[in-house]
Amino acid sequence: MDKTTSIIIGSDHAAYELKEKIKAYLSDKGYSVEDAGTHNEASVNYVVFGKKVAGAVSSGQYSKGILLCGTGLGMSMVANRFPHVRAALCSDVFSARMSRIHNDANVLVLGGRIVGDVLAFALVQTWLDTAFEGGRHLERIQSIDN
Repeated sequence: MDKTTSIIIGSDHAAYELKEKIKAYLSDKGYSVEDAGTHNEASVNYVVFGKKVAGAVSSGQYSKGILLCGTGLGMSMVANRFPHVRAALCSDVFSARMSRIHNDANVLVLGGRIVGDVLAFALVQTWLDTAFEGGRHLERIQSIDN
């Protein structure tokens, strides 16, 4: 598995449809996508899928993950409890870009009931295309983990 082109993605039922669209978008762009679930629109506990994705990023199995739920709030809370996970809830391109430049976010969180597919594609692409700036920002991130 190539960690630079492999992404793990997960959602709850509220964001299932958007997750499926993002998976197709990523596949079309040449990414290998691991789907941690859910696999339909039946009501589920978002925590289960948040833990799967955040755990895989925290352990180093994947360098990047994407999580979705209705608002993105719940998934953000779950993911940021894991060591070395920096999950960023984004609903605008500027935030997606800055989450990478300044915070080296390794999990992008989206609200399926907040953003539409066109905006979601722009957020995902911006997030993936933006590099971490390092420098003084690296020291700040290291102080989070310490």
